[in-house]
Amino acid sequence: MTPPPSGPVCAGASQYASYPSFSSYVRARGPVLLRTARSLTANPSDAEDLLQTALTKTFVAWERIEDHRALDGYVRRALLNTRTSQWRKRKVDEFACEELPEPTGLPEPDPADRQVLHDAMWRAVLKLPERQRQMVVLRYYEDLSEAQTAEVLGVSVGTVKSAVSRALGKLREDPELTPVR
Repeated sequence: MTPPPSGPVCAGASQYASYPSFSSYVRARGPVLLRTARSLTANPSDAEDLLQTALTKTFVAWERIEDHRALDGYVRRALLNTRTSQWRKRKVDEFACEELPEPTGLPEPDPADRQVLHDAMWRAVLKLPERQRQMVVLRYYEDLSEAQTAEVLGVSVGTVKSAVSRALGKLREDPELTPVR
């Protein structure tokens, strides 16, 4: 969660200067406000978007807010008003019907087939050189970013990118994984 840009917020809004106190407020109160936003939405990503929108509205009104001790209340009201507006604007795609249609689509994959694929993939990963294997495991099994992987291994981000690219190329060429493609 980052504060809105310190430059102009929109075209013609150059009168808004950088507010260091706003940045400090967001850093200090951001986690609490995010919890409030999460209580208003079902999806954590939507909560982050909701909070960003409310903080942008707060940033635009920063000079007009007289009592900065009441900022939490101001932001909470902005969160609530924004969420209410989103709710009112939403498009309803659900229709009541007598019978529920059966889902049409692909059948669920057999768990045994998934396990065979998992085992084949793991054997292919184990064939990789140790450094590439470490990077693939950190990137895709541990779900770390390239920067986090580089930090853990003490290498540059470029080294991670190139090593992972070479490793994925070797995995694509692995004969045991050919039937999967």
